[in-house]
Amino acid sequence: MRRGDGPMNNEMPKVRLRGVYKIFGDRADQMMDHVRNGISKDALLADHGHVLGLQDINVDMQAGEITVVMGLSGSGKSTLIRHLNRLIEPTAGEILLDGQDVTALSQSDLRDVRRREMAMVFQKFALLPHRTVLQNTAMSLAVQGVAKADQEARARKWIERVGLGGYEHHHPSQLSGGMQQRVGIARALTAGTDIMLMDEAFSALDPLIRTDMQDLLLELQKELHKTIVFITHDLDEALKLADHLVILKDGAVVQQGDPQHILLNPADPYIEDFVSDINCARVLRVGSVMQPFSDGKFAGDVQVNDNLERVITLSGGDTSFSYRVMDEDKAVGVLDMKVLVRALVPRVSSGENT
Repeated sequence: MRRGDGPMNNEMPKVRLRGVYKIFGDRADQMMDHVRNGISKDALLADHGHVLGLQDINVDMQAGEITVVMGLSGSGKSTLIRHLNRLIEPTAGEILLDGQDVTALSQSDLRDVRRREMAMVFQKFALLPHRTVLQNTAMSLAVQGVAKADQEARARKWIERVGLGGYEHHHPSQLSGGMQQRVGIARALTAGTDIMLMDEAFSALDPLIRTDMQDLLLELQKELHKTIVFITHDLDEALKLADHLVILKDGAVVQQGDPQHILLNPADPYIEDFVSDINCARVLRVGSVMQPFSDGKFAGDVQVNDNLERVITLSGGDTSFSYRVMDEDKAVGVLDMKVLVRALVPRVSSGENT
């Protein structure tokens, strides 16, 4: 039932963050007692001149899944992703990659992890302007010392796969923004790493191009089963891409879990405000609101991953209907239209009067 089902290690997460803190300032270690005693982010800055970037982050990122980390500006999401490859050093805590603590690695071992275990896709594309699409895509292999013929063969494969066949000898200035970001994705895929780190990778793109890039990522993920950490401030994008959603506020995790569950069960007024304007019928899937399967009279069949908007259209709005829910050709549940309608009743956000 999961999008892009693939082999996943549920016993040992690919990436695990345990008790991760980040305090910016020259006396960060001394500030830890204040933070652990509950000082607010604003008070830490006002009283001690230090910035609380991350506070007690505990997140598991499973192999083969897309973990989306989202929040407003200043929530700590970009700070978090830069801890995974130690572009930013934590003040406290563990960052485990396949059970190994990245914070304990020597500089040479860390460089090896960055080259062979993690590839990064940036918001601003980060392409070298004097190099061609082919040369930019093959960069990670050149750094690894791979023979040039092998570099080009692997790079051409992924250039073709992201829809840029024929552009190998163009330079970045000759490409649109969406095409440049396709090069960025091809470069990350050419590196052959298990993990892809994507920091606001699509936020600089126009809406239609952004949608195309999201669709491309999901298409590739269905085939490749990468462990992807995706940073965004956009809830629609998060709900579309995430297998596991982590929502940050002021450097702390407010809620995390299956995005469908979060949408139906916001645990905090902050989350309620986030989801209040979402078109739930377009985002929620049948599997999130179905009941256990039992024999009965059905108006028809729907698929477990259909969105509720499709079912409403199918039913013509008749709440007396029930549908048999299928996962491919197997019956897995029952969808009662009355249950569907109740799931779409909006919660009152914290900013509204009741």
